[in-house]
Amino acid sequence: MSFLQILWFILIGVLFAGFFFLDGFDFGVGMATRSLAHNEDERSQIIETIGPVWDGNEVWLITAGGAMFASFPYWYATLFSGYYLILLMILFGLIIRGVSFEFRTASDPKKQHIWSSALALGSLIVPFFLGVMFVSMIQGMPIDANGNMSAGFFDYFNVMSVVGGVALVLLTYLHGLNYIALKTLGDIRERARNYAAFLYWILYAGLVVFAVLLFFQTDFFQVRPLGTLITVALIVCFAVLGHIATFKGNEMLAFISSGLTMVSLVAMIFVGMFPRVMISSISDKYDLLIQNASSTSYTLTVMTIATICLLPFVLAYTIWSYWIFRKRIALPVVHTAEVVK
Repeated sequence: MSFLQILWFILIGVLFAGFFFLDGFDFGVGMATRSLAHNEDERSQIIETIGPVWDGNEVWLITAGGAMFASFPYWYATLFSGYYLILLMILFGLIIRGVSFEFRTASDPKKQHIWSSALALGSLIVPFFLGVMFVSMIQGMPIDANGNMSAGFFDYFNVMSVVGGVALVLLTYLHGLNYIALKTLGDIRERARNYAAFLYWILYAGLVVFAVLLFFQTDFFQVRPLGTLITVALIVCFAVLGHIATFKGNEMLAFISSGLTMVSLVAMIFVGMFPRVMISSISDKYDLLIQNASSTSYTLTVMTIATICLLPFVLAYTIWSYWIFRKRIALPVVHTAEVVK
């Protein structure tokens, strides 16, 4: 196993972590349009908080998939073929939430609630099925010697994977509530903080259940006991820190903490899987490993050089975008269509 192979395994983890940190609050904001807002004006206020940035945030997922395709083609082939229907549902969710922004602003005011509901539904579908996919993956899937996955319904949907899907929905919703509290003024801001303060108690119960299932349903505590314990502790610590920050009204700290909770979750998955990229439930001899699932050294070298050259510009643009649109959004919302575009 070479340095470049390990580096790209880590970089893919970083890309997924960046996606969940940034697009995670997008999903939470989308769900909040139906659960938090009381009328279409408040829904417009909520949507405007992510209008300028939501599409850029989704690029992290596309980049993670592209990086996996180029650096670990065997991992990509097994994952995308084995999880074809799950990924199709994720794509469906991304499509309906993406078009809902434009159709909502262009539709009759009396019909805007339809597209608000589409945004909320798409924002729920994506994290749920992503949670199901990643959690079932770390449990192990029926992968044969040729890297082919022949999974049944209960390989994808079982107690742990469904708990993981629900937990990710709750985490993204909390992250979105913290973002709304950070980015808005008026009643919606206080309501978001109150919702978040209550939902953290439910999150704690979910984390306990998930930790127990992680111990009994995966081999993470056997193969990576220290790394798994540290990352689980980080998940809990950031959740508690976010809860305390919510009570104290420190909205920036609450937002960062909820984002780092999901980053720690991604870290736990990648630490526990190392040096594997796919776990076979048939036999550990059929596990896909970093060293035999990666591209050639030349390909990884070219990708590394390209990343070093381009990454600073991407990060600079992302930071600049959030700085430009840093102001809080208040009612009444004006020129929503232009902002969303």
